[in-house]
Amino acid sequence: MDFGFNREDEVFRTEARAWLAEHAGTAHDRRAWERTLGQAGWIGLGWPEPGYGNRAATLTQQVAWAEEYARSAAPPRSGHIGENLLAPTLIAHGTEAQKSRFLPPVAAGEELWCQGYSEPGAGSDLAGVRTTAVRESQEPYYRITGQKIWTSLAHEADWCFVLARTDPDSRRHHGLSFLLVPMDQPGRIEVRPIRQMTGTSDFNEVFFDGARAHVEHVVGGEGAGWQVAMSLLGFERGVSTLAQQIGFAQELERVLRTAVETGAAADPVVRDRLVHQWAELRAMRWNALRTLGGSGDPGAPSVAKLLWAGWHQRLGELAVQVRGAAAGVGPADWSASAPYELDAAQHLFLFSRADTVYGGSDQVQRTIIAERVLGLPREPKGVV
Repeated sequence: MDFGFNREDEVFRTEARAWLAEHAGTAHDRRAWERTLGQAGWIGLGWPEPGYGNRAATLTQQVAWAEEYARSAAPPRSGHIGENLLAPTLIAHGTEAQKSRFLPPVAAGEELWCQGYSEPGAGSDLAGVRTTAVRESQEPYYRITGQKIWTSLAHEADWCFVLARTDPDSRRHHGLSFLLVPMDQPGRIEVRPIRQMTGTSDFNEVFFDGARAHVEHVVGGEGAGWQVAMSLLGFERGVSTLAQQIGFAQELERVLRTAVETGAAADPVVRDRLVHQWAELRAMRWNALRTLGGSGDPGAPSVAKLLWAGWHQRLGELAVQVRGAAAGVGPADWSASAPYELDAAQHLFLFSRADTVYGGSDQVQRTIIAERVLGLPREPKGVV
């Protein structure tokens, strides 16, 4: 596929840019901003089924929207988990009743979602699920007990899609189910924010103590959770990768400006690193376009994750290097009880330390490439 933008795409891009220029600066509340996006039909552009309040858009138009959004002054999205992960999964595996119930509120920006996958002690081993979902014979719902961790935006979410073990005698990826769980269950669900090195709390621990999920809200049927969960992960890295790279380019530009201002750019080693960062970012863009163009490479998502995670981490290191000694000067109050402000370089350096861990660690991505693409012998797994 020749991934190029035609005239209709550029008209679409112009409309998107104009709309964002008019509305992005007025966004003061993230939830209200999601509703503003929904009212204009900008949520769900990538869904293959229009008609839930979303616009129909081609793949190139989705890329144009993502790039213009990244370039605008619009705030980070709160609804991307529902839009880009849950919605395609429901379209692929959900019943008509599930799609009719959940897709319109996502498209309208009215309901926000979080992802209940990772668990303490399991690391990146998604099959090591210990959270249980038990249904009594006469009850129209499951009772969920267990703990999830590193749950992004759980403190804002209205719903959580949870991978839980519905067959108590099963092991590994067998006997799992994919359940849609309302978060407003006081006494049954507790969300505890996790304070990060940056002082912010984007991730959370989530505790389920008999939380309820209706039997009609099991996606794909009981026991099909692993297949549904793997399908969802296939949607995780798509058009948004190109928008992410726009943000990376903006960060690289700031590092370059700082290098010039501080005189660090006079160092040939620093100049060489800056050029390498620029060249690698261009290579990542072309790789992303190749993937979106339909290469069919089963290892493409893992390759992309390895590329950008290491690149971004190296950029964080470069950002504090070009700042010099000033990068080591922190806020006046580093106490756990007081929120503190980091400058852009410090935040980039500290946050990017996690890039090679979250979303599947580098070691896991290399194992996927080795086993699924290169056909090497599978790594022995311990018994859980």
